[in-house]
Amino acid sequence: MNKLEKYLVPLANKIGKNKYLVSIRDGFLVTTPLLIVGSFFLIIAAFPIDGWEGFWTQFFGSNWTDIVRQPVRSTLDLMAIFAVFGIAYSFAREMKTNKLFCAALATAGFFILMPFNFNVEVGEEIVNVGGISTDFLSANGIFVGIFCAFLAVHIYAFIEKKGWMIRMPQGVPPTVAESFSALIPAAVVITIFFIIQVVFSITPWTNAFNFILEVFQNPLKNLGNSLGAIITAFFFSNTLWFFGINGASIMDAIYNPILNTLSLENANLVSQGLEPINIINTQFKDFFAIFGGLGSTLSLLIAMIFFCKSKRIKSLGKISLIPGIFNINEPIIFGLPIMLNPLMFIPFLIVPTMNIIVSYFAMDLGLVAITNGAVIPWTCPVIISGFLSTGFARAILQVLLVIAGIFVYLPFVKMMDKQYLEEEKQTIEKTEKDDISLDGPDLEL
Repeated sequence: MNKLEKYLVPLANKIGKNKYLVSIRDGFLVTTPLLIVGSFFLIIAAFPIDGWEGFWTQFFGSNWTDIVRQPVRSTLDLMAIFAVFGIAYSFAREMKTNKLFCAALATAGFFILMPFNFNVEVGEEIVNVGGISTDFLSANGIFVGIFCAFLAVHIYAFIEKKGWMIRMPQGVPPTVAESFSALIPAAVVITIFFIIQVVFSITPWTNAFNFILEVFQNPLKNLGNSLGAIITAFFFSNTLWFFGINGASIMDAIYNPILNTLSLENANLVSQGLEPINIINTQFKDFFAIFGGLGSTLSLLIAMIFFCKSKRIKSLGKISLIPGIFNINEPIIFGLPIMLNPLMFIPFLIVPTMNIIVSYFAMDLGLVAITNGAVIPWTCPVIISGFLSTGFARAILQVLLVIAGIFVYLPFVKMMDKQYLEEEKQTIEKTEKDDISLDGPDLEL
């Protein structure tokens, strides 16, 4: 433990404060409200009940799903645009430069690299038409968007540091002065992105999006969409929590861009009436690997309330139950505690790993459906989240995994319960022994 703490904690702190990872994490938060609202409409269009589509078709016609999916196209299908704006804004904040102009320039650079033509199948022919393909505005454009955000902000901050900016005289309104001060950085940023696009146009990839997709994004996506990758991510995340460091925020900054890409691919397929293909994604991580928070501590809470006898554990379980239902488990991690508790650290690692393996193979074997890519708030309670992301079968699987987790946690928490019962007994005995009677002696006259 001393060696782990010596090397792992400083590394975790360094990663957690990395301005690039922080910017990615905070930038994606900008997209969250839009994605959640768009996902509600995706759920309506593809509600996991047999006969749902036929029921509404008889009232609104066969194209009713196209109407309902319009908000999906305006949110989920444009996710890369929102992401590049949010990441650039967050990174400009970290670099202490103009946030709004940097975000706007990064978005402009994103579209400069964008191909303005794409191929369409017309019968048996492939026709090249003018326009922007939504393929690069959603999942397939995220990594290019991240690159655009970092490059645009770096260029802007460099020029600002050098002082190569137009300074307006005093008395000019601040908004006008800021616009002119951004003129030279904007020209340089746009010119550099234009040169990058020209260079890629003479390569076999023809544009930066194809290059990033083939060389970086697809290999990373395939690596992230694996059982080993998500188990490893949870191992490090839980280990950091053991030392009192928010491992989820650190690992999410690294892993979430890949998971979000995989989720968006599923959502796009579902919106087209096709079946999702990516087992590992954001919804899998949030709702089928853990229940009640990292470590899947909802199972632990149930074991504490129904199977433990010490007042300390039962009271803590009751107090923590409501937050735990909504996947908030800091009261358990710091109150039981799990942090720096080698005994509880064992099931804290085992239960999520068990959930991941069982859920993965249940989906891989077709026993339950793959999650549909709908963005559901991570605080959504168990059963409800399973039903919304897949259907009744997945909700039942969630219940079974929570029950299995109870049996894994039970022997470990019972050991703590026995220890706490003994401590409570000793405290009561000591209190009774230390009681001093202030009543005077009975005197017989």
